[in-house]
Amino acid sequence: QLQLVESGGGLVQPGGSLRLSCAASGFTLDAYAIGWFRQAPGKEREGVSCTSSSGGSANYADSVKGRFTISRDNAKNTVYLQMNSLKPEDTAVYYCAAIKAVGGCWIEWVYDYWGQGTQVTVSS
Repeated sequence: QLQLVESGGGLVQPGGSLRLSCAASGFTLDAYAIGWFRQAPGKEREGVSCTSSSGGSANYADSVKGRFTISRDNAKNTVYLQMNSLKPEDTAVYYCAAIKAVGGCWIEWVYDYWGQGTQVTVSS
């Protein structure tokens, strides 16, 4: 059974950092592009970042460029999202998702497999 599990969320002050993890089980990530998405209360889900299956390319939403970094360790079957300089508007439930693809990634793709999400709250 394919499963993605996010972890690492929590409460952080503005300007702080968090690292989210997305661990896969039931399949190996090395054939999948992975995306991170978020949904704030009352808002639509938005794409945050994605990494290609090899980790050789990545894309970011304009709202997080220069602050967030996506990375992956295929040996550990895990993808990470390092979030720095967090702002209150980054508060949301963060989800990771997978799509079988090689050669690149786009956050606009329709991803096939989704995790349950982890809450990130940025507040003083």
